[in-house]
Amino acid sequence: MTARGGQPHDLAARVRRRFAADGTAVTPAAVVSAVRAEPGAAVLGDTTVLRMASRVHHDLVGAGPLAPLLADSEVTDVLVNGAEVWIDRGSGLSPVPVPLGTPDDVRRLAQRLAAACGRRLDEGSPYVDARLPDGTRLHAVLPPVATTGPYLSLRTFRQHPFTLDDLVRHRTVSRPAAVLLAAVVAARLAYLVVGGTGSGKTTLLNTLLGLVPPTERIVLVEDAAELRPLHPHVVGLQARTSNVEGAGAVGLSDLVRQALRMRPDRLVVGECRGAEVVDLLCALNTGHEGGAGTLHANTPTDVPARLEALGSLGGLPRPALHAQVAAALQVLLQVRRTDAGRVLEAVCLLLPAGPERLVTVVPAWSRGRGVGPAASALATLIADRAVPVPPLLGAASGSGAATGSGRQEIARGTS
Repeated sequence: MTARGGQPHDLAARVRRRFAADGTAVTPAAVVSAVRAEPGAAVLGDTTVLRMASRVHHDLVGAGPLAPLLADSEVTDVLVNGAEVWIDRGSGLSPVPVPLGTPDDVRRLAQRLAAACGRRLDEGSPYVDARLPDGTRLHAVLPPVATTGPYLSLRTFRQHPFTLDDLVRHRTVSRPAAVLLAAVVAARLAYLVVGGTGSGKTTLLNTLLGLVPPTERIVLVEDAAELRPLHPHVVGLQARTSNVEGAGAVGLSDLVRQALRMRPDRLVVGECRGAEVVDLLCALNTGHEGGAGTLHANTPTDVPARLEALGSLGGLPRPALHAQVAAALQVLLQVRRTDAGRVLEAVCLLLPAGPERLVTVVPAWSRGRGVGPAASALATLIADRAVPVPPLLGAASGSGAATGSGRQEIARGTS
């Protein structure tokens, strides 16, 4: 419906400018009153006025036109290039028609979102990486750093974590593999979930933490709080960036050391991306079994080199790094993103090999190929912890699982 004095969207723009100029509190009631006070609003029906007021309120205090996309339970990422919007519903990026206005409007939206996180975004600080109050991860870059920007990247946060049965129903994990994962957790084996960006590492780790017995305490250390396992005793520590004066930063390495004083039964680092990997390995070598974390790696065989690079940031020499890894970590869980969705691709062991005892990655099971050469060693590790060997590994366990020599035999075989 056309309002006297302009279209309804023109009226909404005038209301937004009024609030921006006055600096008054933006409440739903104040927005409705402001819309009704505009010339031409009298000819609009109550439904139109309320809809317009809702839109103005979102534009002023929320994610604006992006709010419906962030509220969609199937959307994982919302990306804005200039004034173009792309979304990911789990099967790749696709463009969506969203009226964001001009790049200047997008710039103001990005600055408002950054301000909601207590962060600064302007010419002096042209990029920001922060977290919105609802948990959504925000990254924004302004021109001229963003050559055709502004650019916004929003990754949604879902309040309801998946259970292992949910992953089976979504075909992320097969039923036999789900039994194997549950056995790894029950046996208190330390593991890393590895994969590329958006492959589902955090989702799988979140699910597995929900399998930890309720009598145990989980201490989470994260750069950005994403893990919300279905568990009655979880405490979380989140890193903090420096303020505008460049002070007050608290890194993951500091938090790992603090976590060791909090009586953790399971110590979890949400994502190993720096020198904190050294502190995590030290922690897992001091009696904290069953720890876990995620690591960016396209394939399992990339993991040793990736750990070496991170260890060097913490000043850990290569031989010492491999010795720490061999003693602290046992299992790698690789997840991969396919055209059909995110899937568990492989379960591997980290085993020392060769005269230098450098850690190598040996498959125990992989999707499509079944059990691998490390299946017997994994069955041994599980059986040694008085946990029933999963049927997936039962046929491969043989005498190795019975004698407890499977891991050593594999290690010698890779030397």
